[in-house]
This record gives sequence, C-alpha cells and structure tokens, in this order.
Amino acid sequence: MAQIAIHYNPFYLHKDVDIFTPRIGQTIRGWLNERGIAEFSKPTLCLVDGEPVLRKDWAVVIFQKETVVSFITLPQGGGGGGKIFRAVLTIAIMVAAPYAGAALGAAMGVTSAVGVSLLTAGVALAGSVLVNALIPPPMPSSAISNYNATSPSPTYSIQAQGNSARLGEPIPVVYGRHVIYPDFGATPYSEFGGNEQYLYQLHVIGQGEYDIEQIRIEDTPITSFQEITYEIVPPGGMVTLLDTDVVTAAEIAGQELLALGDGGDWVGPFVANPTETTTDLLALDVVMPKGLYYANDNGSLASRTVSWEVQARLIDDEGNALGAWTTLAAESHTANTNTPIRLTYKYPVPAGRYEVQALRTNGKDNSARAGNDINWNALKAHLVGEADFGNVTLLAMKMRATDNLSQRSARMVNCIATRKLKSWHPDTGWSDLQPTRSIAWALADILKATYGAKLTDSRIDLMALVALDAVWTSRGDTFNGVFDRKLTVWDALTQVARCGRTLPFLQGGLVRFARDESRALPVAMFSPRNIVKGSFKIDFVMPGEDTADSVKVEFFNQKTWKQDEVIASLPDSAAEQPATVSLFGCTDKDQATREGMYMAAANRYRRRIVSFRTELEGMIPTYSDLIAISHDMPRWGEAGDVIDYAEPVLTLSEPVTFVDTGTHYVVLRRKDGSLSGPWTVSAGGSDYQLQLMEEIDFTPYTGTEEERTHFSFGVGEQWGVLARVLAVRPRGEIIEISAVVENSLVHTADQ
Repeated sequence: MAQIAIHYNPFYLHKDVDIFTPRIGQTIRGWLNERGIAEFSKPTLCLVDGEPVLRKDWAVVIFQKETVVSFITLPQGGGGGGKIFRAVLTIAIMVAAPYAGAALGAAMGVTSAVGVSLLTAGVALAGSVLVNALIPPPMPSSAISNYNATSPSPTYSIQAQGNSARLGEPIPVVYGRHVIYPDFGATPYSEFGGNEQYLYQLHVIGQGEYDIEQIRIEDTPITSFQEITYEIVPPGGMVTLLDTDVVTAAEIAGQELLALGDGGDWVGPFVANPTETTTDLLALDVVMPKGLYYANDNGSLASRTVSWEVQARLIDDEGNALGAWTTLAAESHTANTNTPIRLTYKYPVPAGRYEVQALRTNGKDNSARAGNDINWNALKAHLVGEADFGNVTLLAMKMRATDNLSQRSARMVNCIATRKLKSWHPDTGWSDLQPTRSIAWALADILKATYGAKLTDSRIDLMALVALDAVWTSRGDTFNGVFDRKLTVWDALTQVARCGRTLPFLQGGLVRFARDESRALPVAMFSPRNIVKGSFKIDFVMPGEDTADSVKVEFFNQKTWKQDEVIASLPDSAAEQPATVSLFGCTDKDQATREGMYMAAANRYRRRIVSFRTELEGMIPTYSDLIAISHDMPRWGEAGDVIDYAEPVLTLSEPVTFVDTGTHYVVLRRKDGSLSGPWTVSAGGSDYQLQLMEEIDFTPYTGTEEERTHFSFGVGEQWGVLARVLAVRPRGEIIEISAVVENSLVHTADQ
C-alpha cells in the first residue's frame, strides 16, 4: 500500500508522526485538499520515495502501489546566527540519528533491520562530521553517560560511583571483564552484638554467573579488612550469611524511654512491617549513650541498672488492631561503664503484621554523677517468605564497624569480575559456562537469554559468530561492558557488535552479522548491461570546514577503571579537528586506537555513494557484500556481452580500447552473478575481440536462450570499481541498490 507520514518534530521523528493511507491514483495535492491542508503552517519538506519534491509538482505526483510520501517539518530558528544554527542542527541530527532510522523505517514501510540500519546510517551521514556509511560511528559519550539523572550508572558515572538501590532499574548484565559497583539486592540493615555494630549488605553482581577476580572497598582489596566476612552466591544458591528480607521502621530515631514515674509513657506504637507482609521475628536495637554507671567520690564507677518492657500486637493491612497487647519481654541490663552500650534483642512471634511499643520500667537516676539513659534506636522485622533472586550472582557481606571501615567506604564495595558464557561449535554444540571476553558469545547471549531476545539457535547465524570469534580473538578485540540501564535488545546488540566493527541485521528471520573487513571476491557484477537506464547515480560526500581530520575515541581504561581517551589520526593528518566518539565496551587502549584509525580512514576514503536500479539479480548481494560496478559515465571500465567464444578469443558486443601502457584485464560474470577473473588479455583481431592470455575457469555463455555472459574491461584496476552494499530495496521486480565505493586503505590504516 502507499503511505503518507507527517512528522511534526524533526528531532523526534518516531514520536510526533501521523501515518495515513492514500488512494492509489490520487495526487499529493488532491490528498492534501481532502484534508483541508492548503498550506502547512511551518516550512515542510516533502519526500517521495526518499527524493525531495517541490510544491509545484505536488499536483502531478500520483500515488502508485508502493509510493511513500513523508512530510517533515523543518527546524525553526530565528535572529540570524546562521553558523550557530548550523551547529545546533548538526548536534541535533547526531543525537537523533540512531533513533530517526527506526522512525523513518516504520513510516516508510521499511520493517527489516537492514533497511532500518541503513536509514540510520543515512541520517548519521547527513548530520555527522565523521562519515562512515557502512558502520555508522558511535555517538560521543552516548553509552557511558547518565541517561537518567535520578538513577545514574554506579559504574560509569564518577559522581554516582557506589552501592545504591536503583529502584525500578534493570538488573545489570555484564559482559567480559569489568569493575562493578553492584546494586543492593535487599535493604541493608545493622545489628549489635558484643557492643559491636555489624552491617549486613546484599549486593547483586549481575545476571548470570561470574568469575570474581577481586572484591574491593574503593581501591583497597577486601583482604585488608579483617572485619569483613563475605560469601558469593551463584544463581540458584542460598544466602546463609544474612537474612535477605529485613525492613527497618523509619519512624524510630533514638527516642528515649522513660518510666511512668518520671513523666514518661509508652513510646509508640510503631508499625514493624509494611502492608501485605508478614514477619515471624522482631528485632529491637537499644542504646545507652552514656553507658551505665554511678561515679563514686573516689573516682570508681558503681553499677546501675535499666529495665524496660516491650509489647506487640497484631494488626491488619489497614492498621486496625486484631488483638490485645502481648508482652514480648521484660528486659534489664546492669553495668558499670561510661562507654556507650548498644544491644539488639530478637523476639520470635507468630507470623503476622505487628505494631510495637516500649516503656522503661524503673526510675531514671537524674544525678549528674549517673549515666543510665536508654534510647530506642531501631525496630526491624524479618519478613516471611522464600527469597528467589533468579539467575543472578549475589554478594553477601557482614561488616563490623571500626575506624578502618567508615560509613562511606561501606557503600563503596566493588568487584572485578569476568562474565561466564557458553560458546558454540558446529561439531560439539554449546559448551559449559566459562569466563570469556568474547564479542561473539556476548552477542549470542543477548539473543538467547531470557532478559534478551529469547531466540532459538535456528534464528541466529551461529556459523558467522564462530568465524567472527576467530577474527576477533586473533586481533585481540574484546567487549567489556556493563548494561545497567534500560535499552532495547537491538541497541545492546548494536553496541556490542560495534566494538568488533560489526553491524547486526535481520534477513529472512535470521539475525546475521556483517563485519567491515577487507574482501577480495565480489559476489556480483553490475554494468550498463544490467543497470536500468537513467538510474545510475553517484553522490560525492564533499569535505567541509567542519569535517573531522582525526578521531578522539573515549573508552573505559581497564588499568585505571576510569574513562580515558586516545586520538587516532592518519600519518599525514594535522589532527587539529578531531571528532569525538565513545566506544562503549572497549577497555583496551590498543583496541581503541585501532578502531579510531579505522574510523579516520573510512572518513577520508569512503566518500562516494553509488545507487542504481537493476532487476532480480539485485537480490544476490546483501548488506556489506562486495560488488563490482562497471560504467562508462565515470569511466569505470568498458562493459557489454560476450557474443562468441572460440578459445582463447572472446568476441564482444561492444568495442574496447587498448592504451599503450599497463596490463589489460577482462572480468566475466558467471551465471550465478559472481565474478570470474580478472584475466589478462591482449588485443584481438578487431576492437570487438580480446585474446585471453591465460585459461579461464568457466565457459562463457553466448547463446540466445538465456542472458549472455557479461564482461568488464580496462587497464589495471580500471576495469571497474569495488563497492560495499549499503541497501537493497525491492521495488516490485526492480531492485534498488545503494553502495559505498570501497578503498583498501580503510583496512590497512589500523594495522
């Protein structure tokens, strides 16, 4: 069906958009008139199948079966400031690029991931000072920034580094080796024992299993803290070091207990546990801040006693009492010390919801020589229920408060861990879990995991991942990152793949992967013989005053576990105007430098975009494939058909021209569209003949029952150009192909 998309905000194309279905045969102006739209209130761009159309032509453009029309409101500026406005637009397009592709894809009826990713590349190409049409460069600081100021990443945000309870945020997923400031898996609580305070904390390392290399408090290994006990709990394990579900009543903050004779009364009642919860164990913390003593005339300390009573009663979820008050205990404590005394008392109770009150039962000695105050410091409820944390690794810690362990440092627990993942082999299938920094198996986990796409093996190109894993391993490319913010599966997949110079795409229901690497064998050849007449077009992305001459790569350094950067520039570059990109998941300086050199080379050497239309043979190549293009307009060789073959002479449908210097070659197209050659040739008996100087590997077809063998001819490498496919867009039986002209220097710059 034909479609119309009206975008009201160019910076949020996927949000402010209306989709309509016009009648086939109707004109654009006719459809607008039906809607009562004589003129748009703001400057608006009209795109028909991606090409701009002027207002004067709206009355003659007719909707065909697959016509797609987009109306996009242009950004509004004012008060001049052209250069500033241009800069703002550049920034806006850079920010919008990863999202605009998907929005445009939906509006234009492009549902494949290939089409969407290519639209994204196109937007980035138009708005970025750093050009890479095949693998769009990552945005500066996009992946390691605080996407939400109320819940920043505890790992990547320096200001927010530390342990916290990020309510409503996803459980972190870690790949590779990384430092982690784990979130709290339960509310921390404290207890007193032997007049020492103990802090109990439960941390969530992340989804799955991990090889814990080191546990630290800030930068100090935990082995330096004798007062800390810990246990690592794998997925499905039981936490034994602490109770995982303890709530502390916020209303209690050190209220003093006084006897009735001293003008006191029951303190409370305070609700111990929240609505719709039950507890079977109540705990009270009491503190005698001055100790218990009476100072004698000779300086010695005499004992003093303090006694109190604790009562509790059942209540319902509305706070209504379900019974009478029950005495939990009548406690007393005697001592002769001026050191503060801190005690925790625990009381088992029948399961239910409770409120608690307390009263001092003996009189307070108000003498200046005496210390016998008692304060109610905390009320805790241990909730009933079995804790099921799912497929996560936990870290439980018991910390004794000392001068060596401050309240702040207790919240700076971090660990260096390596994720355990399964790997796949075509002969043995999936392996057991093992520590790995592999990009390939991180991609597979994202696609297979319950927190990911939940795909079966048949939906993933596992053979491609095996081959890519070998490439990445040989290069030393790894992915080491923490996903602790909300994002889509495809965003996560793209970020991991980008660390390996790869882009995922969906083809035929199969998730595939294309790496930008040197390729020698084109999968198809296109020439005027199979290019629709008048459809061939070359766009030159010309450098301007804002074009980057180098690349500043931001990465997370594995030596310091802080954000770092490296500037990569080609040997003859002044490196005065770097473009900043953030390579999320890269923790190695050498890898960051390699990727920076690659991006700098792609920015310089890939600036010719070719597009043309062909017939169904255009379905042979897919995204990133290498194709050969021969065309007389830019003088990319001479092409035609082979009309006769009498070994070793080829008779051609078009004349060819030999020059005095250089070696001449011919390239032939096989029946399946692939290339044969190039083969060395010399001049034949006429301009229509070539003499083969070597034996070719197939017999050209010269009959009339099917398409004859195509040829491309030229001196040296000028028989044509090689290009990498950017888009394959079916238009009925006509296929539209976009490609970027390849340059081997892109793949040698990072060596």
